[in-house]
Order: sequence, then structure tokens, then C-alpha cells
Amino acid sequence: MTENGAVVGPDGRARCPWGMSAPEYVEYHDREWGRPLRGVTPMFERLCLEGFQSGLSWLVILRKREAFRRAFAGFDPAAVAAFDDADVARLLADPGIVRNRAKIEAARGNARAVLDLDVPLDELLWSFAPDPAGRRRPRTLAEVPAVTPESTAMARELKRRGFRFVGPTTCYALMQAVGLVDDHLEGCVAVGP
Repeated sequence: MTENGAVVGPDGRARCPWGMSAPEYVEYHDREWGRPLRGVTPMFERLCLEGFQSGLSWLVILRKREAFRRAFAGFDPAAVAAFDDADVARLLADPGIVRNRAKIEAARGNARAVLDLDVPLDELLWSFAPDPAGRRRPRTLAEVPAVTPESTAMARELKRRGFRFVGPTTCYALMQAVGLVDDHLEGCVAVGP
């Protein structure tokens, strides 16, 4: 470990410690996590996956991601919003995904909420990005928050608009994943927003 918390891996590159434990994490850390994301469908996918992750390891979700994409019509909000009870039964029987009725129903309901928005989902979510000026990268994992005022405000607004499985901690994880905040540790090779 370097003095700033980043860990040097077998390839000689320093990364956030969590990004070193499995090949899927290395790939996700280096190519996706913390990089700015735009687009309704990609944001809807991340919102759904963060909800499915609740109570589980993110590695479980990463390993099931392609199955989730197939099962949820590529996370096209209009397609997911049209899912009926037969689709819910199909999803509950699909061993490739997390088979949790409440989370499946939340994804379907959240797709309907996306369609009801008066602004695109990505625009709404980006409206909660904190001002990066003056914000430095954390030095250690202990400096990385689980909840912020922005994630609490995002959760409140999403719930007001009918979304579920969007608490402040889930919203902060989403903010990290899609680059609304850059929580790569100082010294990490990954380049955030």
C-alpha cells in the first residue's frame, strides 16, 4: 500500500484497494467506476443495478450484469415499464439475476417513473453533482463517505417522483459509479471526472 491508501498491484499500477480483489473489479475500477456517464438508458441501468446490489456484494452484480441486461431488455425504460406479471414471473425464475421480487418490482416501477419525468433521467441525476472545485480526492478509504447531503437530496427527490430502492447510501454509490463524484483515492491510476 502506498502512503496515500492506493495499492500497487501485480501490474505495478496503484489502484483503490477495493479494485484489486477480483478481475471483474479491476476491469470495472479501471474502465468504468467514477467516469462521467450520460444517457437515460445507461443511467437507468446503473440505478437498477445499484438497487439490486443493496445488501449484496457489488461483485455479485458485476458477474450477473450481462444476464441482467438480457433479462431487462437492455434496461430500455419503455420496455421495462411495459413488463407485466408474466415478465415478473419470468424474472423470478431466472437464475442469472438476483431473484428478489421487491427489487424486480422496483425496477419495473422505476422504469415507469423514468417515463413520467419532466426532464431526462441523466439530467435529473446530474443536477445533484456537487461542485468539484475545492473537492480533493480522498487519501484513504476511511475518508470516503457513504452518504452526503447531495445523495440525501437525490434520494428524497427520486422518492418524491415515485422511485424505490433509492436511499441516500444507494444514491451515493450511484453518484460514485457514474462520475458525479470522484472518489478514486489519491495516487490511484484511474482518471475520474
